[in-house]
Amino acid sequence: MKRNSVSVENKIVQSAAAAKQPKLGFYSSLNQSHMHTVLLDWGRLPHHVVLRIFQYLPLLDRARASSVCRRWNEAFHMPDLWRKFEFELNQSATSYFKSTHPDLIQQIIKRHSAHLQYVSFKVDSSTESAEAACDILSQLVNCSIRTLGLISTAKPSVINVSESHFVSALTVVFINSKSLSSVKIEDTPVDDPSLRILMTNNSDTLRFLKMSSCPHVSSDGILCVADHCQGLRELALNYYILTDELLLALSSETHVNLEHLRIDVVSENPGQIAFHAIQKHSWDALMKHSPRVNVVMYFFLHEEEFEMFFKEETPVTHLYFGRSVSKAVLGRIGLNCPRLFELVVCANGLQPLDNELICIGEHCTNLTALGLSECEVTCSAFIKFVRLCGRRLTHLSLMEEVLIPDEDYSLDEIHTEVSKYLGRVWFPDVMPLW
Repeated sequence: MKRNSVSVENKIVQSAAAAKQPKLGFYSSLNQSHMHTVLLDWGRLPHHVVLRIFQYLPLLDRARASSVCRRWNEAFHMPDLWRKFEFELNQSATSYFKSTHPDLIQQIIKRHSAHLQYVSFKVDSSTESAEAACDILSQLVNCSIRTLGLISTAKPSVINVSESHFVSALTVVFINSKSLSSVKIEDTPVDDPSLRILMTNNSDTLRFLKMSSCPHVSSDGILCVADHCQGLRELALNYYILTDELLLALSSETHVNLEHLRIDVVSENPGQIAFHAIQKHSWDALMKHSPRVNVVMYFFLHEEEFEMFFKEETPVTHLYFGRSVSKAVLGRIGLNCPRLFELVVCANGLQPLDNELICIGEHCTNLTALGLSECEVTCSAFIKFVRLCGRRLTHLSLMEEVLIPDEDYSLDEIHTEVSKYLGRVWFPDVMPLW
């Protein structure tokens, strides 16, 4: 009986195992059919899905993908894909950036120039790069560009092309695009007459204007834009262009409230530029008209060039010092910058900034962010500063080398004290975060 029961059990197990064995021929054909269906599905993806994928691809990969099938090629030429485009015009001999292939550029201009709305150019210091930018600009006749950016990657060099050639090409865009809302042009030979053309054709739509390191633009050119583009909300320019007349023009009743004013204060060689002072009444007029405006100032000066700054109350909200700044200047900031939100000091001398930092903490009651590097402050003074600011100090970044241990606090103790006043865990940075 036992033998029979064992043999029956073996048969049951064998038959069950046999039942679990797949029929290879059936499943193999099923897998092949499924794979074939998957391959077909790539070609049947909806246009909006393919469009979304193409938007993440570099231009060359996008062009290659367009040859996969007819539907992908149709997606490649959809107008939505060409509303935003960046022309990389850097030359391989002068830049590490990859450039847009000339044949692709011509295809884009021929088939998609009417669809371009958000256009930017990146050029380097080579003549070929600048000439390519001018050539493309002069062909953008049948387009309605809303945002235009032209940036030199070879700072601080102005792109290497004649003023007349560049202005002539840029004028084509300014005349034909009558709905420009944002213009960002850096390190170019743009001039005042071209700005007047911009104003004449786009005065109702222009909202953002950035003119940085454009040596042929004067305060009169920017003033003309400010007078006529009454919807201007953001303006970025070099300090030498900023005048009392410009601030008063931006403060007139016909203007909307300016939201963002960025000022670059730059000097390559000491004494190269004679910096002027902006009168307090001009700042006051701007604050009365646009009380919430962010005034952002980037300083790249030598210490002896700060004489004209912060002697009177200045409504700056964000301050960035890219070079060494003296204790005296930081002291004036504490007394005369009550609207200050953010302060970044990248360098200072070897004297501790104790009194200056405490003064800023006492008087700049809106301060929410501080960054310090290559300067010194004692641990006690730093703790007092943090205690004055408290939890409104949402961003605090400084190197451990900035802190000097004293008789009250050591480096091992400071993070505990700072964390207590900030209401969160805090440690000094290993490297600058700005």
